[in-house]
Amino acid sequence: MRLKRIRLAGFKSFPDPVNIEVPTKSLAVVGPNGCGKSNIIDAVRWVLGEISARQLRSGAMA
Repeated sequence: MRLKRIRLAGFKSFPDPVNIEVPTKSLAVVGPNGCGKSNIIDAVRWVLGEISARQLRSGAMA
């Protein structure tokens, strides 16, 4: 399986819809502290069933 696109809407620090195109080679998620880098990874892990909503760092999901 290969991700082509990540669409986040109402997940943690992404209240508005955001589309992230994933390149075919490597992907680096960079940015300042608190901008949502870990939330992108958490979203992918949650969709794949690797973590439950309870294991996410936030208290509630939008």
